[in-house]
Amino acid sequence: MAKKIDPTELTVEDKLKALYELQQVDSKIDELRVLQGELPQEVKDMADIVEGLKTRLTNIENDIKECETKLSEMRVKTENANVAINRYKEQQDNVRNNREYDNLSKEIEFQQLEIELAQKRIKEFTALLETRTEDKKKTVSDIEEKTIDLNQKRSELNDILLETKEQTETLLLRAGKIENNIDERLLSAFKRIRRNARNGLAVVTVDRDACGGCHNKIPAQRQLDIRLRKKIIPCEYCGRILIDNELAAEAKPIKVK
Repeated sequence: MAKKIDPTELTVEDKLKALYELQQVDSKIDELRVLQGELPQEVKDMADIVEGLKTRLTNIENDIKECETKLSEMRVKTENANVAINRYKEQQDNVRNNREYDNLSKEIEFQQLEIELAQKRIKEFTALLETRTEDKKKTVSDIEEKTIDLNQKRSELNDILLETKEQTETLLLRAGKIENNIDERLLSAFKRIRRNARNGLAVVTVDRDACGGCHNKIPAQRQLDIRLRKKIIPCEYCGRILIDNELAAEAKPIKVK
């Protein structure tokens, strides 16, 4: 096993070479991830849609159960009211005075109103039940359709991940080894610059007297300082770490199978 290098023992030139090599590895990892395109996000979005449809289906099924329960209650209520009406009518045949007859008539009238109200509610719940049943059919169909699309996208993504898995793992292992040889503060700065850079480049060369990242002109004296490799010099416009082309040419090429 190779002995870990003490980052404090590295010269500025060594640090710049390590940073550039790490940049190359990270850029290669970025390229492999680009191969996935929008698939990871598409898979996530589709999975969220399917879960949302399943939640909707659960809510619809709960509504259907509630409608069925209410319909059952209204039918029982109607039956009980009819039984009560028949009982009151029988009692009317045996009343002793008009007052008792009138009281029973009021009870019959009340039960008839209860029946009318129950029948109205039955119609409402029946209509709602039909609507929610149709909603359930459509939602089930949507779930089946979206699940097929989701499985297809997942299959595409898995194929790409399988193709690039070994390369990505190799590169990540190499990146980890390089990071171990870079002091924590410098590594933290490198990662911060990468996060903020649109193209993920934290270390760039001076190309045609300009920053290879933002393409702003670099003063001649600053270019000389960069070539001397005595200190780490960031671009004053974009903050990327600048190196000379000769140092970049000396770096190890990044190759993966």
